[in-house]
Amino acid sequence: MSVNLAVVAGTCSSPAQTRVLPSGVALVSLQLTTRTEQGAVSVPVVVADPPAFVETLDTGDEVVVLGRCRRRFFRAGRGTGSRVEVEASSVVPAHDRRRVGAIVRRAVAALDALSA
Repeated sequence: MSVNLAVVAGTCSSPAQTRVLPSGVALVSLQLTTRTEQGAVSVPVVVADPPAFVETLDTGDEVVVLGRCRRRFFRAGRGTGSRVEVEASSVVPAHDRRRVGAIVRRAVAALDALSA
């Protein structure tokens, strides 16, 4: 069994950017910055059909994201480009302890399934 799981707690380094795909799905892109002992790391996050508050996130807002890592390919100029991003299934404000706890429990349950 394998698992693709990402949990990121960070600060929005720019306002959320929303675009609507030809299918009608709203896609919000976030750039999160996490800080560790080694320095700052930028993490791109995408959220499909997000809750309304995600579209209003702005620079400095702190969130916790649960999702999976995904490498996306796209046409870029004369060739193909790629990008690794977190495809979020949940985004919650970092100050909402109840909802952050729910994300942590879901992540732990996914990891527990590996040892079962």
